[in-house]
Amino acid sequence: MALLAFLRANAAWLSAGALLTFLSSFGQTFFISVFAGRIREEFGLGLGDWGLIYTVGTGASAVVMVWAGGLTDRFRARTLAVVVLSMLALACVAMSLATSVVVLTGVIFLLRFTGQGMTSHIAIVAMSRWFVATRGRALSIATMGFALGEAFLPLIFVALLATAEWRMLWLAAAVIVLVGLGVVLLLLRTERTPQSVAETNASTGMEGRHWTRAEALRHWLFWLVVPVISGPPAFVTTFFFHQVYFAEVKGWPLFSQVSLYPAYTLFGLLMVFGWGAALDRTGTGRLLPFAYLPISVAFLIFGTAQSLGVVALGLGFMAVTVGAQSTLPMAFWAEYFGTRHIGSIKAAAAAAMVMGSALGPGVTGVLIDAGIGIQSLYLGIAGWFLISSGAMALGMKRAQALMPRAAG
Repeated sequence: MALLAFLRANAAWLSAGALLTFLSSFGQTFFISVFAGRIREEFGLGLGDWGLIYTVGTGASAVVMVWAGGLTDRFRARTLAVVVLSMLALACVAMSLATSVVVLTGVIFLLRFTGQGMTSHIAIVAMSRWFVATRGRALSIATMGFALGEAFLPLIFVALLATAEWRMLWLAAAVIVLVGLGVVLLLLRTERTPQSVAETNASTGMEGRHWTRAEALRHWLFWLVVPVISGPPAFVTTFFFHQVYFAEVKGWPLFSQVSLYPAYTLFGLLMVFGWGAALDRTGTGRLLPFAYLPISVAFLIFGTAQSLGVVALGLGFMAVTVGAQSTLPMAFWAEYFGTRHIGSIKAAAAAAMVMGSALGPGVTGVLIDAGIGIQSLYLGIAGWFLISSGAMALGMKRAQALMPRAAG
Protein backbone atom coordinates (compact mmCIF):
# COMPACT_ATOMS: atom_id res chain seq x y z
CA MET A 1 0.00 0.00 0.00
CA ALA A 2 2.87 2.37 0.79
CA LEU A 3 4.34 1.74 -2.66
CA LEU A 4 1.01 2.42 -4.37
CA ALA A 5 0.61 5.66 -2.42
CA PHE A 6 4.14 6.67 -3.40
CA LEU A 7 3.44 5.93 -7.07
CA ARG A 8 0.16 7.86 -7.05
CA ALA A 9 1.70 10.89 -5.36
CA ASN A 10 4.70 11.03 -7.68
CA ALA A 11 3.41 9.45 -10.89
CA ALA A 12 4.22 12.35 -13.22
CA TRP A 13 7.83 12.79 -12.08
CA LEU A 14 8.59 9.08 -11.88
CA SER A 15 7.06 8.53 -15.33
CA ALA A 16 9.14 11.35 -16.76
CA GLY A 17 12.28 9.77 -15.33
CA ALA A 18 11.39 6.35 -16.75
CA LEU A 19 10.56 7.84 -20.15
CA LEU A 20 13.85 9.72 -20.27
CA THR A 21 15.84 6.60 -19.46
CA PHE A 22 13.89 4.70 -22.13
CA LEU A 23 14.60 7.35 -24.76
CA SER A 24 18.29 7.18 -23.90
CA SER A 25 18.18 3.71 -25.52
CA PHE A 26 18.70 5.22 -28.97
CA GLY A 27 22.18 6.29 -27.91
CA GLN A 28 22.99 3.12 -25.98
CA THR A 29 25.28 0.41 -27.31
CA PHE A 30 22.66 -2.32 -27.08
CA PHE A 31 20.62 -0.45 -29.69
CA ILE A 32 23.39 0.91 -31.93
CA SER A 33 25.10 -2.50 -32.09
CA VAL A 34 22.00 -4.03 -33.67
CA PHE A 35 23.03 -2.17 -36.82
CA ALA A 36 26.73 -3.03 -36.52
CA GLY A 37 26.71 -5.62 -39.29
CA ARG A 38 24.95 -3.32 -41.77
CA ILE A 39 27.16 -0.36 -40.88
CA ARG A 40 30.39 -2.34 -41.21
CA GLU A 41 29.26 -3.77 -44.52
CA GLU A 42 28.19 -0.44 -46.00
CA PHE A 43 31.29 1.45 -44.90
CA GLY A 44 33.74 -1.43 -45.41
CA LEU A 45 34.86 -1.57 -41.77
CA GLY A 46 36.60 -4.33 -39.85
CA LEU A 47 35.87 -4.96 -36.18
CA GLY A 48 38.90 -2.89 -35.19
CA ASP A 49 37.89 0.00 -37.49
CA TRP A 50 34.33 0.03 -36.20
CA GLY A 51 35.57 -0.23 -32.62
CA LEU A 52 37.94 2.70 -33.17
CA ILE A 53 35.17 4.88 -34.59
CA TYR A 54 32.99 3.98 -31.62
CA THR A 55 35.80 4.72 -29.19
CA VAL A 56 36.57 8.12 -30.72
CA GLY A 57 32.91 9.19 -30.82
CA THR A 58 32.14 7.93 -27.33
CA GLY A 59 35.39 9.26 -25.88
CA ALA A 60 34.64 12.72 -27.22
CA SER A 61 31.19 12.56 -25.65
CA ALA A 62 32.79 11.72 -22.29
CA VAL A 63 34.95 14.83 -22.49
CA VAL A 64 31.96 17.06 -23.25
CA MET A 65 29.95 15.41 -20.45
CA VAL A 66 32.36 16.80 -17.83
CA TRP A 67 31.10 20.27 -18.69
CA ALA A 68 27.57 19.58 -19.88
CA GLY A 69 26.63 17.34 -16.95
CA GLY A 70 27.01 20.26 -14.57
CA LEU A 71 24.15 22.04 -16.33
CA THR A 72 21.76 19.91 -14.27
CA ASP A 73 22.82 21.97 -11.23
CA ARG A 74 21.73 25.18 -13.00
CA PHE A 75 18.71 24.39 -15.20
CA ARG A 76 15.40 22.62 -14.77
CA ALA A 77 15.13 19.06 -16.06
CA ARG A 78 12.30 20.15 -18.38
CA THR A 79 14.46 22.84 -20.02
CA LEU A 80 17.41 20.54 -20.56
CA ALA A 81 15.17 17.76 -21.88
CA VAL A 82 13.98 19.98 -24.74
CA VAL A 83 17.51 20.69 -25.91
CA VAL A 84 18.97 17.23 -25.37
CA LEU A 85 16.12 15.20 -26.85
CA SER A 86 15.93 17.49 -29.87
CA MET A 87 19.64 16.85 -30.43
CA LEU A 88 19.11 13.11 -29.98
CA ALA A 89 16.39 13.11 -32.65
CA LEU A 90 18.73 15.06 -34.94
CA ALA A 91 21.45 12.46 -34.33
CA CYS A 92 19.07 9.65 -35.37
CA VAL A 93 18.25 11.52 -38.58
CA ALA A 94 21.96 12.08 -39.22
CA MET A 95 22.64 8.34 -38.85
CA SER A 96 20.06 7.65 -41.56
CA LEU A 97 21.89 10.05 -43.88
CA ALA A 98 25.56 9.30 -43.05
CA THR A 99 27.68 8.60 -46.16
CA SER A 100 31.29 8.80 -44.89
CA VAL A 101 33.40 7.55 -42.00
CA VAL A 102 33.94 11.12 -40.79
CA VAL A 103 30.20 11.79 -40.62
CA LEU A 104 29.64 8.40 -39.01
CA THR A 105 32.12 9.26 -36.25
CA GLY A 106 30.34 12.55 -35.62
CA VAL A 107 26.99 10.79 -35.47
CA ILE A 108 28.30 8.27 -32.93
CA PHE A 109 29.52 11.18 -30.81
CA LEU A 110 26.12 12.89 -30.93
CA LEU A 111 24.19 9.70 -30.22
CA ARG A 112 26.39 8.78 -27.28
CA PHE A 113 26.50 12.29 -25.83
CA THR A 114 22.78 13.00 -26.04
CA GLY A 115 21.48 9.45 -25.52
CA GLN A 116 23.74 7.48 -23.22
CA GLY A 117 25.16 10.63 -21.64
CA MET A 118 22.80 13.55 -21.10
CA THR A 119 19.33 12.00 -21.41
CA SER A 120 20.04 9.41 -18.73
CA HIS A 121 22.01 11.96 -16.66
CA ILE A 122 19.06 14.37 -16.52
CA ALA A 123 16.74 11.61 -15.33
CA ILE A 124 19.04 10.17 -12.67
CA VAL A 125 20.15 13.51 -11.24
CA ALA A 126 16.52 14.65 -11.02
CA MET A 127 15.51 11.51 -9.09
CA SER A 128 18.45 11.88 -6.68
CA ARG A 129 17.70 15.55 -6.04
CA TRP A 130 13.91 15.28 -5.81
CA PHE A 131 13.85 12.24 -3.48
CA VAL A 132 15.90 11.66 -0.33
CA ALA A 133 14.31 9.14 2.06
CA THR A 134 12.84 7.25 -0.92
CA ARG A 135 15.80 7.79 -3.25
CA GLY A 136 16.38 4.08 -3.85
CA ARG A 137 12.72 3.49 -4.71
CA ALA A 138 12.60 6.48 -7.05
CA LEU A 139 15.78 5.48 -8.85
CA SER A 140 14.49 1.93 -9.22
CA ILE A 141 11.29 3.10 -10.87
CA ALA A 142 12.94 5.71 -13.09
CA THR A 143 15.53 3.24 -14.37
CA MET A 144 12.80 0.91 -15.58
CA GLY A 145 13.15 2.77 -18.87
CA PHE A 146 16.65 1.34 -19.33
CA ALA A 147 15.31 -2.15 -18.77
CA LEU A 148 12.37 -1.79 -21.13
CA GLY A 149 14.54 -0.37 -23.89
CA GLU A 150 17.17 -3.06 -23.48
CA ALA A 151 14.57 -5.83 -23.43
CA PHE A 152 12.45 -4.93 -26.40
CA LEU A 153 14.14 -2.46 -28.75
CA PRO A 154 16.89 -4.86 -29.96
CA LEU A 155 14.35 -7.62 -30.47
CA ILE A 156 11.95 -5.36 -32.38
CA PHE A 157 14.58 -3.74 -34.56
CA VAL A 158 16.41 -6.99 -35.35
CA ALA A 159 13.08 -8.34 -36.58
CA LEU A 160 12.42 -5.17 -38.60
CA LEU A 161 15.85 -5.39 -40.21
CA ALA A 162 14.69 -8.51 -42.01
CA THR A 163 12.24 -6.46 -44.09
CA ALA A 164 13.16 -2.76 -43.70
CA GLU A 165 16.17 -0.75 -44.86
CA TRP A 166 18.36 0.06 -41.86
CA ARG A 167 18.51 3.79 -42.54
CA MET A 168 14.71 4.06 -42.49
CA LEU A 169 14.69 2.49 -39.05
CA TRP A 170 16.85 5.32 -37.74
CA LEU A 171 14.26 7.80 -39.05
CA ALA A 172 11.64 5.85 -37.11
CA ALA A 173 13.82 6.20 -34.01
CA ALA A 174 13.90 9.98 -34.48
CA VAL A 175 10.11 10.08 -34.59
CA ILE A 176 9.87 8.07 -31.38
CA VAL A 177 12.26 10.48 -29.63
CA LEU A 178 10.25 13.53 -30.69
CA VAL A 179 6.98 11.98 -29.56
CA GLY A 180 8.63 11.10 -26.27
CA LEU A 181 9.80 14.68 -25.86
CA GLY A 182 6.22 15.89 -26.11
CA VAL A 183 5.16 13.49 -23.37
CA VAL A 184 8.07 14.51 -21.13
CA LEU A 185 7.06 18.17 -21.44
CA LEU A 186 3.52 17.32 -20.33
CA LEU A 187 4.77 15.31 -17.35
CA LEU A 188 7.21 17.98 -16.19
CA ARG A 189 4.93 21.00 -16.39
CA THR A 190 5.92 21.51 -12.75
CA GLU A 191 9.04 20.19 -11.00
CA ARG A 192 8.52 18.05 -7.91
CA THR A 193 11.00 20.19 -5.96
CA PRO A 194 11.78 23.66 -7.33
CA GLN A 195 15.50 24.37 -7.70
CA SER A 196 15.51 26.97 -4.91
CA VAL A 197 13.87 24.55 -2.49
CA ALA A 198 16.18 21.72 -3.53
CA GLU A 199 19.16 23.95 -2.73
CA THR A 200 17.82 24.77 0.74
CA ASN A 201 16.95 21.15 1.59
CA ALA A 202 20.06 19.56 0.07
CA SER A 203 21.41 16.59 2.03
CA THR A 204 25.05 16.52 3.10
CA GLY A 205 27.74 13.86 2.62
CA MET A 206 30.94 12.86 4.40
CA GLU A 207 31.99 15.08 7.29
CA GLY A 208 28.48 16.57 7.29
CA ARG A 209 29.14 18.93 4.38
CA HIS A 210 28.55 19.47 0.68
CA TRP A 211 31.48 18.52 -1.53
CA THR A 212 32.25 20.43 -4.71
CA ARG A 213 33.40 18.55 -7.78
CA ALA A 214 36.98 19.76 -7.32
CA GLU A 215 36.99 18.48 -3.73
CA ALA A 216 35.49 15.14 -4.74
CA LEU A 217 38.10 14.67 -7.45
CA ARG A 218 40.85 15.18 -4.87
CA HIS A 219 39.41 12.59 -2.49
CA TRP A 220 40.79 9.05 -2.54
CA LEU A 221 37.32 7.47 -2.29
CA PHE A 222 36.30 8.88 -5.68
CA TRP A 223 39.20 7.11 -7.37
CA LEU A 224 38.62 3.80 -5.59
CA VAL A 225 34.97 3.69 -6.60
CA VAL A 226 35.19 4.95 -10.20
CA PRO A 227 37.14 1.95 -11.63
CA VAL A 228 34.49 -0.44 -10.31
CA ILE A 229 31.37 1.44 -11.34
CA SER A 230 32.94 2.15 -14.73
CA GLY A 231 33.19 -1.60 -15.27
CA PRO A 232 29.57 -2.32 -16.27
CA PRO A 233 29.39 0.56 -18.78
CA ALA A 234 32.70 -0.57 -20.26
CA PHE A 235 32.17 -4.31 -20.35
CA VAL A 236 28.42 -4.72 -20.63
CA THR A 237 28.82 -2.30 -23.53
CA THR A 238 31.57 -4.55 -24.86
CA PHE A 239 29.32 -7.61 -24.62
CA PHE A 240 26.48 -6.00 -26.54
CA PHE A 241 28.82 -4.25 -28.98
CA HIS A 242 30.30 -7.62 -30.00
CA GLN A 243 27.03 -9.53 -29.79
CA VAL A 244 26.98 -10.19 -33.55
CA TYR A 245 30.57 -11.46 -33.51
CA PHE A 246 29.99 -13.44 -30.30
CA ALA A 247 27.07 -15.25 -31.94
CA GLU A 248 29.19 -15.97 -35.02
CA VAL A 249 32.03 -17.39 -32.91
CA LYS A 250 29.65 -19.55 -30.91
CA GLY A 251 27.80 -20.71 -34.00
CA TRP A 252 24.21 -19.82 -33.21
CA PRO A 253 21.77 -17.37 -34.86
CA LEU A 254 21.84 -13.77 -33.63
CA PHE A 255 18.06 -13.75 -33.23
CA SER A 256 18.27 -16.77 -30.90
CA GLN A 257 20.79 -14.90 -28.75
CA VAL A 258 18.78 -11.68 -28.81
CA SER A 259 15.68 -13.61 -27.77
CA LEU A 260 17.35 -14.18 -24.38
CA TYR A 261 17.44 -10.47 -23.65
CA PRO A 262 13.83 -9.95 -22.51
CA ALA A 263 14.25 -12.55 -19.76
CA TYR A 264 17.61 -11.04 -18.83
CA THR A 265 16.05 -7.59 -18.66
CA LEU A 266 13.04 -8.78 -16.65
CA PHE A 267 15.34 -10.36 -14.08
CA GLY A 268 17.50 -7.24 -14.10
CA LEU A 269 14.40 -5.15 -13.46
CA LEU A 270 13.54 -7.30 -10.44
CA MET A 271 17.10 -6.77 -9.24
CA VAL A 272 16.71 -3.00 -9.66
CA PHE A 273 13.78 -3.01 -7.25
CA GLY A 274 15.56 -5.40 -4.90
CA TRP A 275 18.66 -3.23 -4.73
CA GLY A 276 16.53 -0.09 -4.45
CA ALA A 277 14.60 -1.46 -1.47
CA ALA A 278 17.83 -2.57 0.19
CA LEU A 279 19.33 0.86 -0.47
CA ASP A 280 16.54 2.69 1.34
CA ARG A 281 17.01 0.37 4.34
CA THR A 282 20.79 0.20 4.66
CA GLY A 283 22.46 2.85 2.44
CA THR A 284 25.17 2.26 -0.12
CA GLY A 285 28.05 1.60 2.27
CA ARG A 286 27.04 -1.99 3.04
CA LEU A 287 25.85 -2.84 -0.49
CA LEU A 288 28.34 -1.42 -2.96
CA PRO A 289 31.31 -3.70 -2.12
CA PHE A 290 29.32 -6.83 -3.02
CA ALA A 291 27.33 -5.54 -5.98
CA TYR A 292 29.96 -6.16 -8.65
CA LEU A 293 30.95 -9.74 -7.84
CA PRO A 294 28.08 -11.36 -9.82
CA ILE A 295 29.21 -9.76 -13.09
CA SER A 296 32.62 -11.33 -12.59
CA VAL A 297 30.89 -14.70 -12.56
CA ALA A 298 28.93 -13.67 -15.66
CA PHE A 299 32.02 -13.00 -17.75
CA LEU A 300 33.64 -16.19 -16.51
CA ILE A 301 30.59 -17.99 -17.89
CA PHE A 302 30.65 -16.06 -21.19
CA GLY A 303 34.29 -16.99 -21.64
CA THR A 304 33.57 -20.71 -21.34
CA ALA A 305 29.95 -21.08 -22.55
CA GLN A 306 29.22 -23.62 -25.27
CA SER A 307 25.44 -23.31 -25.39
CA LEU A 308 22.76 -20.63 -25.29
CA GLY A 309 21.45 -22.10 -22.05
CA VAL A 310 24.76 -21.42 -20.34
CA VAL A 311 24.85 -17.89 -21.82
CA ALA A 312 21.38 -17.35 -20.32
CA LEU A 313 22.83 -18.24 -16.91
CA GLY A 314 25.62 -15.73 -17.45
CA LEU A 315 23.09 -13.08 -18.39
CA GLY A 316 21.31 -13.78 -15.10
CA PHE A 317 24.46 -13.06 -13.10
CA MET A 318 25.11 -9.96 -15.19
CA ALA A 319 21.57 -8.78 -14.50
CA VAL A 320 22.23 -8.82 -10.75
CA THR A 321 25.04 -6.30 -11.11
CA VAL A 322 23.27 -4.29 -13.80
CA GLY A 323 20.35 -3.91 -11.38
CA ALA A 324 22.73 -2.56 -8.75
CA GLN A 325 24.39 -0.27 -11.30
CA SER A 326 21.01 1.33 -12.00
CA THR A 327 20.60 2.57 -8.44
CA LEU A 328 23.67 2.32 -6.20
CA PRO A 329 26.27 4.55 -7.91
CA MET A 330 23.99 7.59 -8.15
CA ALA A 331 22.84 7.12 -4.57
CA PHE A 332 26.48 6.75 -3.52
CA TRP A 333 27.49 10.17 -4.89
CA ALA A 334 24.54 11.82 -3.16
CA GLU A 335 25.05 9.97 0.12
CA TYR A 336 28.81 10.42 0.43
CA PHE A 337 29.34 13.80 -1.27
CA GLY A 338 25.98 15.57 -0.74
CA THR A 339 23.35 16.73 -3.22
CA ARG A 340 24.11 20.44 -3.64
CA HIS A 341 26.68 19.85 -6.42
CA ILE A 342 25.48 16.37 -7.36
CA GLY A 343 25.06 17.20 -11.05
CA SER A 344 28.69 18.27 -11.43
CA ILE A 345 30.09 15.40 -9.36
CA LYS A 346 27.97 12.83 -11.12
CA ALA A 347 28.98 14.33 -14.47
CA ALA A 348 32.64 13.66 -13.69
CA ALA A 349 31.83 10.08 -12.73
CA ALA A 350 29.58 9.73 -15.78
CA ALA A 351 32.41 10.97 -18.00
CA ALA A 352 34.62 8.21 -16.60
CA MET A 353 31.90 5.65 -17.23
CA VAL A 354 31.27 6.91 -20.75
CA MET A 355 35.02 6.79 -21.40
CA GLY A 356 34.97 3.20 -20.18
CA SER A 357 32.17 2.41 -22.60
CA ALA A 358 34.30 4.04 -25.31
CA LEU A 359 37.47 2.11 -24.56
CA GLY A 360 35.81 -1.27 -24.01
CA PRO A 361 34.59 -1.86 -27.58
CA GLY A 362 37.59 -0.15 -29.19
CA VAL A 363 40.30 -1.95 -27.24
CA THR A 364 38.63 -5.34 -27.46
CA GLY A 365 37.97 -4.85 -31.19
CA VAL A 366 41.68 -4.20 -31.80
CA LEU A 367 42.65 -7.19 -29.65
CA ILE A 368 40.23 -9.45 -31.51
CA ASP A 369 41.64 -8.29 -34.84
CA ALA A 370 45.11 -9.07 -33.42
CA GLY A 371 44.08 -12.66 -32.85
CA ILE A 372 43.08 -12.73 -29.19
CA GLY A 373 39.91 -14.75 -28.74
CA ILE A 374 36.81 -13.13 -27.32
CA GLN A 375 36.59 -15.95 -24.77
CA SER A 376 40.01 -15.03 -23.38
CA LEU A 377 39.02 -11.37 -23.23
CA TYR A 378 35.93 -12.19 -21.21
CA LEU A 379 37.99 -14.17 -18.69
CA GLY A 380 40.23 -11.12 -18.28
CA ILE A 381 37.20 -8.93 -17.66
CA ALA A 382 36.08 -11.30 -14.89
CA GLY A 383 39.45 -10.75 -13.22
CA TRP A 384 39.08 -6.96 -13.50
CA PHE A 385 35.87 -7.00 -11.47
CA LEU A 386 37.35 -9.22 -8.75
CA ILE A 387 40.40 -7.02 -8.22
CA SER A 388 38.64 -3.65 -8.41
CA SER A 389 35.82 -4.78 -6.12
CA GLY A 390 38.33 -5.82 -3.47
CA ALA A 391 40.03 -2.43 -3.56
CA MET A 392 36.70 -0.61 -3.34
CA ALA A 393 35.58 -2.71 -0.36
CA LEU A 394 38.61 -1.57 1.63
CA GLY A 395 37.94 2.08 0.72
CA MET A 396 34.26 1.93 1.63
CA LYS A 397 35.08 0.49 5.06
CA ARG A 398 37.44 3.39 5.74
CA ALA A 399 35.02 6.01 4.38
CA GLN A 400 32.18 4.85 6.60
CA ALA A 401 33.92 6.47 9.57
CA LEU A 402 33.65 9.86 7.83
CA MET A 403 29.88 9.72 7.48
CA PRO A 404 27.62 11.74 9.82
CA ARG A 405 26.23 9.57 12.60
CA ALA A 406 22.63 9.93 11.38
CA ALA A 407 23.60 8.81 7.84
CA GLY A 408 25.80 5.96 8.92
